[in-house]
Amino acid sequence: MTKINFTKLQALGNDFLVIGPRQDVPNEAYTDLTRRICERHTGVGADGIIVLKEEKDKPIRWGFRIFNADGSEAEISGNGLRAAMVCLRYHGWTTADREVFLTEAGERACELKSAQGRSYEVMISMSEPRFASKDIPFDDGRQYEKIIDYPITVNRKAFGITCVSIGNPHCNVFVDRLPSRLEWHQLGRELESHPFFPKRTNVEFIRVLNRNEIEVFFWERGVGETLSSGTGSCSAAVAAIVKGLTDSMVRVWTSLGGMLVEWRPGTGIRQTGPVEVVFEGVYEFD
Repeated sequence: MTKINFTKLQALGNDFLVIGPRQDVPNEAYTDLTRRICERHTGVGADGIIVLKEEKDKPIRWGFRIFNADGSEAEISGNGLRAAMVCLRYHGWTTADREVFLTEAGERACELKSAQGRSYEVMISMSEPRFASKDIPFDDGRQYEKIIDYPITVNRKAFGITCVSIGNPHCNVFVDRLPSRLEWHQLGRELESHPFFPKRTNVEFIRVLNRNEIEVFFWERGVGETLSSGTGSCSAAVAAIVKGLTDSMVRVWTSLGGMLVEWRPGTGIRQTGPVEVVFEGVYEFD
């Protein structure tokens, strides 16, 4: 029996269990561990787990891995990175206001902007978004420099999708009204596993409110419905900017509040949003 210390954090309802450094969990155990601990009825409950490792022999001090609730490993998570930064400060594993994490999608810097009790605000510097079909990846047998308003048919109904890579794949659907829960789940599930997305995809449903605000529902790859997504918010804002629907600074409204996304073509994305420490615990794992 292995005892695992974890910290639960949430970013606008997108919740994670962070496993800190110096924990003895074999690599091959993470898939099963994630499925068990993230189960909301028989486990602790979360959208995923984050594994932090101190990389003493590398220029980047902190290694970052993230596993979705279904046990699959993702390349990156915006909310997850902000949660990781907060976890480092909360436990005193760092005293710095800025740390760089090494993810499967590359290096990402996080900066603590404010702290009050268990509530924090963190800015993350993401990479420049990518739009080419090979980078997302998206494969219908042809190559595209950009996928904007691409017509795709799901259950005999056509939708226009705009695709973006934020280090992980995203499919954006713009709507005049946000769909019902049933519509959202059905379409999200179908698009996530559509054969044109060889690595599956995250899905965002976006309603533009004005030139500086959008409202988004999220269907996350390997998770399903989630109340918020950091990379999803970046993707939704970038898609709105590329389509000329908003300016370069966008407030993304989720079910539990908003985060700010800034992007200008030719630059990386900056995202600022809240993170809260929920509780700490110990999980026993065979």
